[in-house]
Amino acid sequence: MSRHHQPSTLAALGRTWVEAWNARDLERVLALYDEAAVMTSDRIPMMGFDGSGTVRGKDALRAYWGKALGLLPELHFSLIDVFVSPDSVVVFYANERGREICEYLRVNDAGLIVQGSANHLQY
Repeated sequence: MSRHHQPSTLAALGRTWVEAWNARDLERVLALYDEAAVMTSDRIPMMGFDGSGTVRGKDALRAYWGKALGLLPELHFSLIDVFVSPDSVVVFYANERGREICEYLRVNDAGLIVQGSANHLQY
């Protein structure tokens, strides 16, 4: 369990996360994550990765997100809001297709993301 982080620090992390994605700078995105980070999304199996919907570690994240960036040349996130708790931030944004998504990001004591979960509306 992480120590409590300042809400302003976590909100800044959420904004930085969006900026890094919008810059299409994968290494800048990955710099926000711990080496052992875990990411869960229903898009992971759809992209040909682990059928469980979870990837583990920066190398797996690099492979997954690198493929996604290659397939989505128009990728862009429009920040709607950020929500914070003592050890996490939820980034609420719309993607380039106007779909609203909430990304849950839990951080460790060092302020690096250790767990992420992309949450999409079900249509």
